Amino acid sequence: MTASQPSARSRWIALVVLCAGMLMIVLDQTIVNVALPAIRDDLKFTDAGLAWVINAYLIAFGGLLLLAGRLGDLIGRKRIFLIGLTVFTLASLLCGASTTPEMLIVSRFLQGVGGAMATAVTLGMIVTMFPKPAEQARAIGVFSFVAAAGASIGLLLGGVLTQALNWHWIFLVNVPIGIAALVFATRLIANEPGVGLREGADVLGATLITGSLMLGVYSIVESQALLGVLAVVLLAGFIVRQLTAANPLLSLRIFRSRNITGANVVQILMIAGMFGMFFLGTLYMQFVLGYNALQIGLAFLPVALAIGTFSAGFSAPLMGRFGPKPLLIAGLTLVLAGLIWFAQVPVDGVYLRDMFPAMLLLGIGAGVSFPTLMTLAMSGATSSDAGLASGLVNTTAQVGGAVGLAVLATLSTTRTESLAATGVSAPVALTSGFQLAFWTGAALVAIGVVIAATVIRIVPATETSDEEAPERVLVHV
Repeated sequence: MTASQPSARSRWIALVVLCAGMLMIVLDQTIVNVALPAIRDDLKFTDAGLAWVINAYLIAFGGLLLLAGRLGDLIGRKRIFLIGLTVFTLASLLCGASTTPEMLIVSRFLQGVGGAMATAVTLGMIVTMFPKPAEQARAIGVFSFVAAAGASIGLLLGGVLTQALNWHWIFLVNVPIGIAALVFATRLIANEPGVGLREGADVLGATLITGSLMLGVYSIVESQALLGVLAVVLLAGFIVRQLTAANPLLSLRIFRSRNITGANVVQILMIAGMFGMFFLGTLYMQFVLGYNALQIGLAFLPVALAIGTFSAGFSAPLMGRFGPKPLLIAGLTLVLAGLIWFAQVPVDGVYLRDMFPAMLLLGIGAGVSFPTLMTLAMSGATSSDAGLASGLVNTTAQVGGAVGLAVLATLSTTRTESLAATGVSAPVALTSGFQLAFWTGAALVAIGVVIAATVIRIVPATETSDEEAPERVLVHV
């Protein structure tokens, strides 16, 4: 067994290390939400300033994913992953030690930079480590579980740490995890030399797309229409640049694949609907039902457990038996059913009757959909652009979350304020606003089902074993 062909055992251990780093980053995206009231009171944040604890992270994270993925292809994905983990870990220490609002906001921005670098290349590293279809499906299933279930676990862990200790520990807990992940990643993850900067870093293209994504996320979270227009102009300039550059940052040929394009669009729609459910569902349980932070985390636990069970345990064999397209349609349909169920929550909602069935449907649906989407979104990429494809799929996930949250939260707030102005009680007005948002989320996922059924091509199911499967970098569809 040569250095370029690590043993099966070492590859699976390396996968655990990658997923540990990924889990730390995914948890951080939701663990902060339940601690915001404590952070506001301790550091004397204004309401407007408090939003930047979230926004500073989102802007850096969403804006740098595509660039970080391409840099991984050029100078080595392991190198970018280690740099990202280092930045994220140090930034977490600064967050936990923050004594002023300004220090926390700057530290959160740095967290977003590190998180983007590590996240952008992780999926590309996984698919190159596991080139055989059966192994690759299982590995992506494990990764999908970590990426999807981590958001639910973050809500629970944030409540536990904030109530048992204090808000500083939601950041400080990352430090020992990050150090351990760095040590093991350095030793266990094989070096993959990049194609080299001589292939062209496309500085202008990188500047245009990074500026576009950062301004786009900023315009969404701050509702700044003018900056949104500027983001679109920069995006148009980026597309023109990619059509004319000798070595483009993002080769537009990748979008010739109906499956890659369709999977990324479906992911945007699915995450837009589900992310809004997580955020607004939290508000419904807090302000209408009176749940505390720990109870909210426990309420979402069935989603995490279902995602874990089906993404890591069932998605790979089901994909091998039926193929990605039928499995994706089935998973999206379950997500749609869960959102429709959630859209009917009453003012006096009872968890087991009104929310638990929706949680199970959403968890099972997401558990089979996420691995399938990631497999399709990485399909056809070569070893030289796997990092870019990985950055792209992570970018569309962030775009879906940001756009979905902005749209659904705006609809919910507008409906609530309109009803409150007519004298309707606060719980009724809030519930009506949440219901409208959940129905809108369901409509987005329904569009995703249609796109999955009409755009994505059928990939023949395969039951080829690892030993029989041909060596290949990615699943080619």
